[in-house]
Amino acid sequence: MRHRTVVLLVSVLVAVTVAIASSRAQQPRPAETVVVYKTATCGCCKAWVDHVRAHGFTVEAHDVSREKLDAIGREAGVTRELGSCHTAKVGGYAIEGHVPASDIARLLRERPAVAGLAVPGMPVGSPGMEVGNQRDPYEVVAFTKDGRRSVFARYR
Repeated sequence: MRHRTVVLLVSVLVAVTVAIASSRAQQPRPAETVVVYKTATCGCCKAWVDHVRAHGFTVEAHDVSREKLDAIGREAGVTRELGSCHTAKVGGYAIEGHVPASDIARLLRERPAVAGLAVPGMPVGSPGMEVGNQRDPYEVVAFTKDGRRSVFARYR
């Protein structure tokens, strides 16, 4: 009888250990830090920062002049056509404008050979640009420093 009890206890301990290890393996990696450069007066930038934080990223936001913001974007490969109101850096990539956090997570998971992602302009309905139920269609564009572009995601 005593042997059965010991075997049962060992079995239960093994099962609990496997369950704990399995749940830890399924937890997301620690949040990447997204470093955001924006002007102090832009409210939609703050709303986008809140969106990114709500999706598990740590955010470090810096208020800079428009000139400094433009220089940071140019250095990252952001052209005038791709420009928006803020530029972020995460995991070696540039993020320009109102890119959804899910696309940033996908970028970091897939690690494509691009300089970054951009949502050109400020489309209504993109993260940080919510206006009631209004939604403009927009694309998330992957770009390289040598000017190549491709559509990373489409929103309708």
